[in-house]
Amino acid sequence: MELSRHNILTRVHDADAYLLANLLSRQADVLPLEDGQRLERGELVHEADLVAKGYLVEPDEERSRFRKAYLGFLASRESDEVQLFYVPTYACNFGCSYCYQDEYAPPPVEAQDAVLEAFFAYVEATFTGRRKYVTLFGGEPLLPSPSSRHVVTRLVTETARRGLDLAVVTNGYHLTEYVPLLAGGRIREVQVTLDGTERVHDGRRYLKGGASTFRQVVAGVDACLAAGLPVNLRTVLDRDNVEAFADLAQFAIARGWTDSPLFKTQIGRNYELHHCQSERQKLYTRLSLYEDLYRIAKASPELLRFHEPAFSVARFLFERGALPDPLFDACPACKTEWAFDYTGRIYPCTANVGKQGEAVGTFYPQRRLDAALTEPWEDRDVIAIDTCKSCAVQLACGGGCGAVAKNRDGTVTAPDCRPIKELLSLGAALYGGDAVA
Repeated sequence: MELSRHNILTRVHDADAYLLANLLSRQADVLPLEDGQRLERGELVHEADLVAKGYLVEPDEERSRFRKAYLGFLASRESDEVQLFYVPTYACNFGCSYCYQDEYAPPPVEAQDAVLEAFFAYVEATFTGRRKYVTLFGGEPLLPSPSSRHVVTRLVTETARRGLDLAVVTNGYHLTEYVPLLAGGRIREVQVTLDGTERVHDGRRYLKGGASTFRQVVAGVDACLAAGLPVNLRTVLDRDNVEAFADLAQFAIARGWTDSPLFKTQIGRNYELHHCQSERQKLYTRLSLYEDLYRIAKASPELLRFHEPAFSVARFLFERGALPDPLFDACPACKTEWAFDYTGRIYPCTANVGKQGEAVGTFYPQRRLDAALTEPWEDRDVIAIDTCKSCAVQLACGGGCGAVAKNRDGTVTAPDCRPIKELLSLGAALYGGDAVA
């Protein structure tokens, strides 16, 4: 027997303890310092327990369990819900300091009825029998023009008529004007970005021309919650605004947002995806961001009432007392995510929608999907990426984001590695409580 190649062993940050986790066997244990150190040296401790929990295995048996779990994952994914993004415009009224879409300039289209009809016809023909929902994306889809309102009205009406949920991604500036319309549909959530309290947010997310946007966005969030529309508040973090994240948490708590069951939060990490950052010193790596989030959460515990960072699978583990299913693939592109825009093009996902050369087909005026372009995305997982095959953290990482990998290395089958051990170390220290003390 030998130690499992899927064991993840990491010392808990600022603690005399180790975390041992195995996503294949779905087991995790906090170990005393000495036991963790011995395992780190390859020495066995409490051998019977290691065997019982799948940390010490017969290699052939583990390979068989891995294959069985992988086949189960593939079968399960066939029934997973599909997210279908629709971009009615790349135009935007904001001039955000970190925008990555401002280089996309397809000509505007005023009359989109034929394109929308083709979009829904494509969805019905291609995803029949699949659970699915539509997400309105941009650019900024909630602009005050008659053409924008017409498109949103059609999407609200047509998704409801077909029994489909509609999610909306907006900068929030004109959200209050759209709430009555949205409230008449099947709205899954409205995602709005707020990058800090007023001074911080307005220094990053301003109108073209420089005018402030904070108060309008806040009013939009208030209006959504009052109308019973779920809000997903997103904050894009980099070194310019991270220190104000706790202030934003206090603002949201005081506003009563965090008391609402309709309110949730997410973090966006500002990183170089296409061309959007000339000042690279502002950018975080995934690890450096979470190191700062850990520090801020320890200094300002009220942050966790507003947002609980995942720290890979650490939060899941300590909240639920169990590990999630093995993650064989972290990239949903061309599998459970597709993006469509008003020009009739189809893209693998939102990370590359609108980017020149990334389209994989068209739904208007002709239906065409290029298998040579979609297959690398469809096949991408930890089995297809050579670097992942021998990596102990593959089932917690899933190979990362295919768009980031392609942007960096020119190929989808490169890894976008996640610092899993370091994230688990921080997360165990933050959420582990007495178990790691």
